Amino acid sequence: MRTVGVEEELLLVDPESGEPRALSAAVLARASLDDAEQDVFEKELHEQMLEFATHPQADMGRLHAEIVRCREEAGRHAGGIGCAVAALATSPLPVSPAVGMNRRYRWMAEQYGVVVHEQLVLGCHVHVSVESDEEGVAVIDRVRPWLPVLAALSANSPFWQGKDSAYSSYRSRVWQRWPSAGPTELFGSAETYHRRVADMVATGTILDEGMIYFDVRLSQRYPTVEFRVADVCLDASTAVVVAALARALVETAAREWREGVAPVDPSVSLLRLAAWRAARSGLTEELLHPATMRRAPAETVVRALLEHVGEALAACGDLGLVRDGVAGLLRHGNGARVQRGLLERTGSLRDVVTECVRRTQAV
Repeated sequence: MRTVGVEEELLLVDPESGEPRALSAAVLARASLDDAEQDVFEKELHEQMLEFATHPQADMGRLHAEIVRCREEAGRHAGGIGCAVAALATSPLPVSPAVGMNRRYRWMAEQYGVVVHEQLVLGCHVHVSVESDEEGVAVIDRVRPWLPVLAALSANSPFWQGKDSAYSSYRSRVWQRWPSAGPTELFGSAETYHRRVADMVATGTILDEGMIYFDVRLSQRYPTVEFRVADVCLDASTAVVVAALARALVETAAREWREGVAPVDPSVSLLRLAAWRAARSGLTEELLHPATMRRAPAETVVRALLEHVGEALAACGDLGLVRDGVAGLLRHGNGARVQRGLLERTGSLRDVVTECVRRTQAV
C-alpha cells in the first residue's frame, strides 16, 4: 500500500490579540532543546510560520494521530515562549511579514521584491509514494484536472490584511505570483519532466529545483509525488481526507498508466481557470467539472471525484472515512466557511483567530 506523508505550515499568533508573531526561530530553538533527536519542525520563509512534517504512513488513522500530535507539540513549544499556533492559510488580521534572513531567503527577497514580502501564506503538502520517476510523471499527467477539487475542499483563507478577500482560498491567489507556480502541461515521460525542470533552473529566474512550485511535482528528497494545492486545513480531519484523496488519485492514475489509458489533456489555460474558480468558490458555489471544464455545483464535482477514485479508496480501506469527511465538509463547510461564520457571530477577527487556535489543537 502506498504511504502518505503530510507537511503542514502553521501560523504563530499572539494568544491575546490574535496578531501574527515573528517567533519561529525561538520556537525552533525551544523544540530543539526539548528533544534534539526529533527533526519534525522546520523554518519557513517568514518568521511568523512554523512547518512540521509527518512520517510516511500507510494507515490514515495513524496519519491523523501524528498530525494531531505534531500540532499539539507545536502548540506546546509556542506556548512556552508566549505565543500559539493556528492552522490558518492566511492571517485574518493585518500583518507585516518578516522574511527570514538566511542566504536563500535573502536571494529570494532581492529577486522577487514585494512578492516575497507578501507571501505569508500557509499550505498543506501531501506526499504519496511512487515506484519510480516514470510512474510519478505518469501520475502528474493524469491528476491535473482533479487538483482544483482538492483545493476547494481544503480552502481556508478567506481574509487578507483584515478584510474579506471574497475568495475561499486567497492563499492560492497569492501563491500564483511565483513564476514557477501553477498547473503544468503534459510531460509524457520522466526524461521530459527532468529536462523541463533543468531548463527552468537554467534561465536563472528561479534559484534551484527547490523552487519548482508546480501544483504537483516529483519530490527532490523522497520517492514521492508532492501535491501542493491545498491550504493548511483548519481541522486535522480535513487534512486526512485530502491526504486520502491524494493517495487515491495517485493509485487511480498509476493504474490507468499501466493499462495504457491516455491522460485527458485540458489546456493549462483551462486548468488555471478551474483553479481560480475553486479558489473563489470553495464549496459554496460552482466549480469547473474536470470532465467537461464547464461550471457545475460544487457538490456534483466533489461527487465526481469520489466516483473517479472510489475503487482506489475502497482498496486502501479509506472509502468510509472519505465519504464521511466529505459529507461533513459539504454540510458544515470548509475552513473558509467556518471562519466567515465565526466573524458573523462574533464580529471580531481576533475572536476568529482565538477559536481557530482552539480548533487547531482539537482531535
